[in-house]
Amino acid sequence: MAILASPVVLPRYYSSQSVRHLFTQQQEAKDGVTESNNDLLDDGSKKWSKHVMPSKTALAEQADETQKKQPRKRRRRRQLKPLKSVLTLTPNAVIHLKQLMNQPIPKLIRVSVRNRGCSGLSYHLEYVTKADKFDEEVTQDGVKILVDSKALFSIIGSEMDWVDNKLASKFVFKNPNSKGTCGCGESFMV
Repeated sequence: MAILASPVVLPRYYSSQSVRHLFTQQQEAKDGVTESNNDLLDDGSKKWSKHVMPSKTALAEQADETQKKQPRKRRRRRQLKPLKSVLTLTPNAVIHLKQLMNQPIPKLIRVSVRNRGCSGLSYHLEYVTKADKFDEEVTQDGVKILVDSKALFSIIGSEMDWVDNKLASKFVFKNPNSKGTCGCGESFMV
């Protein structure tokens, strides 16, 4: 809305709305904005409207500006990191697992986690004839092991080793996710 620099005396029959409309028409004419033909009523008189259509030249200039804009730069694709293996086997563990699986009836070994022990969780190994629907299969050096889907998040990134010493012969798991173990080493906490 334009503000007059000096006061203008208008006749009494001009209302404040009609004066405002006159000034906006003058300002729009300076800016290159024209009224559309839709503002005309059937009898040819103009209706009061707040909406004004831009001129054809203004639309053409705007279209030219959008065409001149440079296309967007393509983003570089993020490189995928290699997945962390679910379970890795040491050479001693591979040798012992091959001996366990060379039986007349071929079986698979499933590694799972059970709620047991001082710290809460312990590893559980069992023979199975076929994999469950959501088991994760780990194959390394010709040995196939299944990891239970429920134990996946507590086992991921672990290393399975076979330890044979004077006191015991057993599989030992080195788990980076473990927050602590019990004194005997039978159970762990995630």
